[in-house]
Amino acid sequence: MPIDWSQYPCDGLYDELVVAGGRARPFASNLAADLARLGGDELVARQEAASVAIKEMGITFTVYSEEGGAIDRAWPFDVIPRVIPESEWRQVEAGLKQRVQALNLFIDDLYHDQKVVKDGVFPAEVLAKSVNFRPQCVGVKPPLGVWAHICGSDLVRDADGTLYVLEDNLRVPSGVSYMLENRQVTKRVFPELFDDYRPLPVDAYPSQLFDTLAALSPRPGDYPEVVVLTPGIYNSAYFEHAYLAQQMGCELVEGRDLFVDDDDCVYMRTVDGPSRVDVIYRRIDDLYLDPEAFLPESTLGVPGLLRAWKAGKVALANAPGAGVADDKVVYAFVPDIIRYYLAQDPIIPNVPTYRCMEAQSLAYALDHLAELVVKPANESGGYGMLVGPASTAAERDTFAALIKADPRNYIAQPTLRLSTVPTLVGRTLEPRHVDLRPFILSADRARVTTGGLTRVALRKGSLVVNSSQGGGSKDTWIVPDEGDGG
Repeated sequence: MPIDWSQYPCDGLYDELVVAGGRARPFASNLAADLARLGGDELVARQEAASVAIKEMGITFTVYSEEGGAIDRAWPFDVIPRVIPESEWRQVEAGLKQRVQALNLFIDDLYHDQKVVKDGVFPAEVLAKSVNFRPQCVGVKPPLGVWAHICGSDLVRDADGTLYVLEDNLRVPSGVSYMLENRQVTKRVFPELFDDYRPLPVDAYPSQLFDTLAALSPRPGDYPEVVVLTPGIYNSAYFEHAYLAQQMGCELVEGRDLFVDDDDCVYMRTVDGPSRVDVIYRRIDDLYLDPEAFLPESTLGVPGLLRAWKAGKVALANAPGAGVADDKVVYAFVPDIIRYYLAQDPIIPNVPTYRCMEAQSLAYALDHLAELVVKPANESGGYGMLVGPASTAAERDTFAALIKADPRNYIAQPTLRLSTVPTLVGRTLEPRHVDLRPFILSADRARVTTGGLTRVALRKGSLVVNSSQGGGSKDTWIVPDEGDGG
């Protein structure tokens, strides 16, 4: 049976593909017609083909059981693509470049003169209590002045269609490999749609990532030795570490594969003897990078690595200490940070945010916990937060006590009615909430992925898109504004 878009329930939300009554948005009209013509049975067959392809390609993610064991699962994927018009995307692209430029200037300032604090734009209290500020990095000048070379910023759209930045991931952002694999799977199961619509490509990302890393090399005259540093096979993002190393043609290494010599150079152990390393794309958190500088008990890192980085003998991406801006309380100041460093208004707004460290915001948040989402400064993956409308009175009481005990550690935001995208449920299409994580590369130039990783809450009504909590993903298409290019 064909899909009847007139029966598709928008429920007052902003749907990325159709509007109320089943009329497709202009840039998605051809795609909506093709999906309707294919019908439920054929879409189920394509979804099953996608599941087979995911297993054949070995696309997995790791979850951890309550008993502490690691379980590899097939990547959850929905075959119906998310479509964004190119004109809107160009604005998003400009906004993300603006944001990351300001954040890099901010990070560099914090590790040098701290003018933003002295000028009263950023509170000294927030910096003093930052768990990701690394005193060991004060005074360091990383190559090109860039600290966050790879950033994943999460975007959401509210029910009125407004696009917001929800958070910035500046430590070791993950998910780009799934963006790339989603595209490969979709090409396999919908080849005719790609012939018709030709969404902007994403497959240049590995070469762009390599170019970004290579631009940091301390030996610019030579072909750089770039490696990907992983904690090992039990890390939840190990699939991505291995995938990106393979795609870039780089070595995948663990800390035990590297050593620092007396001249502060980093070498990789190989069967042919030591080979000097120029750039390390590290997928290990700061505190585990170097037992000499951070946690002495860490067996994941490389003794002397921070010393080599400070001496300019090796480049690290992202730079240690970049996580000082990866803080949900710092997030609340990003619009001010953009204005301070760039003298520009933000192109993409933040979600309206109450900073609980401020008395008026604290009082409002405590009085409206049932309506708000409350987030701690440094949790990720959807953990440790309160979703007010879905909470119990006991949970709200617990959070009220936590907030009062440490107001600096919390922000509160209105509960957004996230936009939806048609998602295959049984043999029909139903709306499910989504977000989007584009990736921004920064070195000698800035590059933004054409689209990003669309994450979808596969459970009806759920706002939680994380794969570890029942979410999935979709391919993201950037298409011409009229008629998908077909």
